Amino acid sequence: MTAPRLAPIIAALPRTVPFVGPEALERTRGRPFRARMGANESPFGPSPHAIAAMTRAAAEMNFYGDSENLALRERLAERLGLPLAALTVGEGIDGLFGTVCRLYLAPGDAVVTSLGAYPTFLYHVAAQGAVVTAVPYRNEANDLEALADAAQRTQARMVYLANPDNPTGSMKSAAEVEAFIEAVPDETLVVLDEAYAEYCDPNHLPPVSPERGNVMRFRTFSKAYGLAGMRLGYAFGHPDAIGGFDIIRNHFGVTRPGQAAALAALDDAEWLDSVLARTRAGLDRIAAVARENRLTPLPSATNFLAIDCGGDGGFARAVLDGLAARDVFIRKPTAPGLDRLIRVSIGRPDEIEIFARALGEVLSELR
Repeated sequence: MTAPRLAPIIAALPRTVPFVGPEALERTRGRPFRARMGANESPFGPSPHAIAAMTRAAAEMNFYGDSENLALRERLAERLGLPLAALTVGEGIDGLFGTVCRLYLAPGDAVVTSLGAYPTFLYHVAAQGAVVTAVPYRNEANDLEALADAAQRTQARMVYLANPDNPTGSMKSAAEVEAFIEAVPDETLVVLDEAYAEYCDPNHLPPVSPERGNVMRFRTFSKAYGLAGMRLGYAFGHPDAIGGFDIIRNHFGVTRPGQAAALAALDDAEWLDSVLARTRAGLDRIAAVARENRLTPLPSATNFLAIDCGGDGGFARAVLDGLAARDVFIRKPTAPGLDRLIRVSIGRPDEIEIFARALGEVLSELR
């Protein structure tokens, strides 16, 4: 007996995933990594208060979480100065991307993004049968003028911008982003991915406002708050646009422990400050390691560092493979123009020193 046929759009897609997780890589390798520095996770873990809140909530896991995520939405709305209707919560930014693509994209719709930008967004775009125009980076940063031009030229239904950016770590100023939004057609939805917002000066981000109907901003608890394993994210924008999520979202998708953990994490400013300080120190050390090995670290407003290996994509791939052979997990972009880079996430101090020794050994062999 044959299996039922997939929907035509899905059947035409390759059987790939945006990222192969480190656990899957370890199963293939047959041994664990010594330094896990490739997934842009926080090595410092969640707030102790968040852990305690999750522990208490574990005794109530026989109950579903609040389907409206009300307490968490109220806390976030208060922090951002937004009306409650301007904010929704979901299963991480990736889950929210899947929903927003289902809400706003139909087969054949045009979508604009940067060539080499966060691939999970395009994973969801492909499932809707939309057509992608990819704009090359300029000087290892998003080319806002070219993105806006492409949105105008294609009459794009959606344009994606990560700020701060993944995979380069670069950041555009609030004024630059606001000018970009003004240059995009009114009917184009601007998907503004701010997953790394906590790592940068809030004054460098555009002011929070629900007034513009075609801008939707996405943030997460996976990075600075150290809750990647709980899958928690939120989006905010014009209430009419955000209201669409309630039509098709997974209403019980956010777990009860996750809701409790996020509330506790938001209240622990001291822990967040310590994470940010340790992250900056770690980035400084990784940058120093790069320079010691005659590589060029790029400026970063995130919890990872993009490093220019100084050769072509093949050389950067050899560096990545050499590090993997020494049990160091990092990643690299593959898009032309970015493929000479490797991307190194912040690690614990001991992991960074493992990376430093392994990088020196790999480059000595390659050179």
